[in-house]
Amino acid sequence: MSYNTFGHSFRVTTFGESHGPAIGCVVDGCPPRIPLRAADIQRELDRRRPGQSRYTTQRQEPDKVRILSGVFADAGGEDVTTGTPIALLIENIDERSKDYSAIKDTYRPGHADFTYDIKYGLRDYRGGGRSSARETAARVAAGAIARKVLPGMAVRGALIQVGPHRIDRDRWDWAEVERNAFFCPDQKMAAVFADFLDEVRKKGSSIGAVVEVVAEGVPPGLGAPVYGKLDGDLAAALMGINAVKGVEIGAGFAAAELTGEENADEMRHGNDGAPLFLSNNAGGVLGGISTGQPIVCRFVVKPTSSILTPRATVDRYGAETEIVTKGRHDPCVGIRAVPVGEAMVACVIADHFLRQRGQVGQTPSWPFASECDYKEQTPSRRIEASK
Repeated sequence: MSYNTFGHSFRVTTFGESHGPAIGCVVDGCPPRIPLRAADIQRELDRRRPGQSRYTTQRQEPDKVRILSGVFADAGGEDVTTGTPIALLIENIDERSKDYSAIKDTYRPGHADFTYDIKYGLRDYRGGGRSSARETAARVAAGAIARKVLPGMAVRGALIQVGPHRIDRDRWDWAEVERNAFFCPDQKMAAVFADFLDEVRKKGSSIGAVVEVVAEGVPPGLGAPVYGKLDGDLAAALMGINAVKGVEIGAGFAAAELTGEENADEMRHGNDGAPLFLSNNAGGVLGGISTGQPIVCRFVVKPTSSILTPRATVDRYGAETEIVTKGRHDPCVGIRAVPVGEAMVACVIADHFLRQRGQVGQTPSWPFASECDYKEQTPSRRIEASK
């Protein structure tokens, strides 16, 4: 069986290894006539690209994307999607496989070395092969396409915690996210992150982080009970990112400290004709279906397991030994996980948008007619009102 594909109506299959010739993906199910250029995808890849600061791996990959199929010039000369599979290719330029030759038979604690070996009977030791975070570049490329599927949707992410240091939400500024090396919405905390990570990096160690992703402009009605819940698919997609060990939606684990009165998102009739929620502890999802509020997700990224401190381990033949991981690694992989989290959220929402459109069509308008008004209508008018 294949487990390299996710999504239903908007399907993404990724391929390639960290030190292979290339990585990439095939996006199937994208509607036709959506404007798409390589530059649209490149913009997102550049945000994830390694080697942009001393706080990330110094592997120098340009991550230049090529569109191999699924795009054609329309009558006006604009490149648009054709409705057929979109194949994207990103070549690996700066792989250094020799960095890993000394540990080809030794398992790195915290990595997937042992689990891949015990599952398949072999593993690609060059940078982790398929288990490497290098694979996430393909997801970011797919996410750039997903963003175009749902008109008016905006997906933004931010780094909100590094180690014990958390942002002050009263200082949240989305514009600040693009002005620092950490995707941090708090200017003062970005400076704290910098000093803290400098110390971590000098020690040859690593640290974990928390990322928050917010999707706005998501219409109500996306998601399906009972096994197609929007928040369930979001959680699965985010947990599928390398090094992610926990996901929460809305208030998440903090809901354990709330009373029923505090947690319930009270509602009023908004001036714009849509329901007005007085809070968003649900994170924009109720019963697995979107409410129209912002979708709010957070995920925790563990410390990078590749560190310079010797760690006790075993090799694939059962001998006990120690290992030091050399090479180029992120002291905090959570930094570059921000655009990856955005991409996965965008892909899931695009998938549910197309699934909703295929099953239900146009979402019913709200508020509904009262029961009295409905009964007063003639049968023909009721049919017409339902169209």
